[in-house]
Amino acid sequence: METRTLSGRITAPLAYQTGDGLTQNIPIGPCLIEGFGGRSIDIIWGEQGQRCAALPLAHAKAAHENGHLVLVGATGPLPESQDC
Repeated sequence: METRTLSGRITAPLAYQTGDGLTQNIPIGPCLIEGFGGRSIDIIWGEQGQRCAALPLAHAKAAHENGHLVLVGATGPLPESQDC
């Protein structure tokens, strides 16, 4: 599976499920987007990249389409998953 890392920006709080089932928000600000090629992608944020969340690919694509997850230095849609 190929892993790609892209720079991005969260423009509105983006909800995700924690490991214990709680819903939290990824805060507005810069992020890294990793892990294309599966059914989810990782969003990494924080001053030192200390926070991360796995988002289902469909959820990430919807956030990208409505402008809540913006790619920085790249254009077009999020890359397609190879497994879906």
